[in-house]
Amino acid sequence: MQKLHVLPHEWVVVCDGRKALILENLGDAKFPNLRCREEHEHPNPPTHAQGTAPPGKVQPSVGTARSAVEQTDWHELSEQRFLSWLAHHLDAAASTGAAKAMIIVAPPRALGVLRRAYSPRLKAALKAEIDKDFVRTPIYEIEKQLFG
Repeated sequence: MQKLHVLPHEWVVVCDGRKALILENLGDAKFPNLRCREEHEHPNPPTHAQGTAPPGKVQPSVGTARSAVEQTDWHELSEQRFLSWLAHHLDAAASTGAAKAMIIVAPPRALGVLRRAYSPRLKAALKAEIDKDFVRTPIYEIEKQLFG
């Protein structure tokens, strides 16, 4: 991974489908000092608490055969809703000027969901996207991994 540069007061957003850390650089470009600005955690209850109906069945118009419909993945839907909310939250921060530039660090699957929700304003504020899962990593270790 190439070495990144983060300027003072730029954001590093570390997230996955359940948790987001919005870190702000209170140091300088040479010696970043990330501090937690916001932390958001999205509860994701067990499947039986999210969906109660059994999978449906499909009856074709011709014949007597029936097919089962795939079970809805409630966890995945919940994670997608959280990531979509996060993208809107980051867009609002970019529009008010609270975040002039940001780096997003997320697993590849979460990045895919986020990208679909990016607004043009948020895209313009992005300096980089890193496909790593650092959400459970201590902040000092994130600094070391990203900025050496």
